[in-house]
Amino acid sequence: MDVLAEALRVSGARGALGVVLKAGGAWGLWLDSYPGGALHVVSRGTVWLHVPGGKPVEVRAGEAVMVSPGTAHGIASGASTTMGSCDREATDRALTEGSALHLGSAPAQTEVLVLHYEQDPEVSTPVLTSLARPMHITSRENAQLGKTVELLTAELAHPQTGTTAAAVNSIVDLLLIQFVRVWLARHPEMRSGSWLGATRDPVVRDALACVHARPEHPWTTESLAAATAVSRTTLSRHFRSALGQTPGAYVTQWRMDLASVRLRDTDEPVESISGAVGYASPHAFSRAFRRARGMPPGEYRSRLRG
Repeated sequence: MDVLAEALRVSGARGALGVVLKAGGAWGLWLDSYPGGALHVVSRGTVWLHVPGGKPVEVRAGEAVMVSPGTAHGIASGASTTMGSCDREATDRALTEGSALHLGSAPAQTEVLVLHYEQDPEVSTPVLTSLARPMHITSRENAQLGKTVELLTAELAHPQTGTTAAAVNSIVDLLLIQFVRVWLARHPEMRSGSWLGATRDPVVRDALACVHARPEHPWTTESLAAATAVSRTTLSRHFRSALGQTPGAYVTQWRMDLASVRLRDTDEPVESISGAVGYASPHAFSRAFRRARGMPPGEYRSRLRG
């Protein structure tokens, strides 16, 4: 079980090309808080990332930086450049026409691929939303990532049938997984306190793999500890350190996420869903679901479907 890939799938983390920026001279662009995450990949030149309360971060050609969902930020040609607001009409026109968004008055010296990632709002497992600060991958760390960026750049430079709908979006999704894996492997000091970082703790990772592979199993802290060959105390300590919650709380959270998606996206009876996510009876499932989502499963399904 690839815990990261499975969590990204269930959480509905999907990417799409925001826009291709080509800029020259002095320029700056302020991006209001966006509900999803943003990944800025610099293919040429240098960009400075600005986040309120933090120091500007220089991102050079061949490097990338991800900003967590809901974070207002700006990108500019310099560390102290004044930034203007995003021109929505020009951006929409560039997306519609498949052309680049040009910034600055000088010939383009910088190119940036702006990618957007959204997470299903009905899923509470914080795969992307757990990022406390921007994730920056330097050119020394991303040989494989760089090849994927080259593939994306080539696809955009010579669009063919299915470029945007299939090829580009698939490459964008692949970039997210590659980016996160490289970041986790190279920056152990920044793992603590996030869901993504928790996947690098071998005790927590093995327990998550068990839960994700068999959500219908009647997991307890004791049975999870046995499945991962550690003591209950050790398992609980690692979960609290990595995720700030007990193993049992995580099991319930994951089951509710799975159930929420199935209630919204399928016509499966509540009875079937309750068994699939580990509840012995629809009554027990309904009680747990009401505590987690504030309403019974049937009402939740009706409200989401309007």
